[in-house]
Amino acid sequence: MRRRLVGVVASDRCDKTRRVEVRRVYRHAKYQKTVSGTTVCHAHDENNVSKIGDVVEIVESRPMSRLKRWCVVSVVTAANRPVATEPVQ
Repeated sequence: MRRRLVGVVASDRCDKTRRVEVRRVYRHAKYQKTVSGTTVCHAHDENNVSKIGDVVEIVESRPMSRLKRWCVVSVVTAANRPVATEPVQ
């Protein structure tokens, strides 16, 4: 069974590659304080459908490059993006 994670797209600069930040909350082993951390995953997005700020689901896959070990399965929630309008003249 391949692992599935949900994270936010932090960068979409590269073609067909997304930098996804996965947040997790856990208890510290010694101090028992709640700690939040982020894990950065580079994911393959074949059709470039996800954009910065989108919440996406990623799944583990074979290594595609030096950093890419995940694939974007679906966009869970699209980010609020400004709509491009023509300037009024």
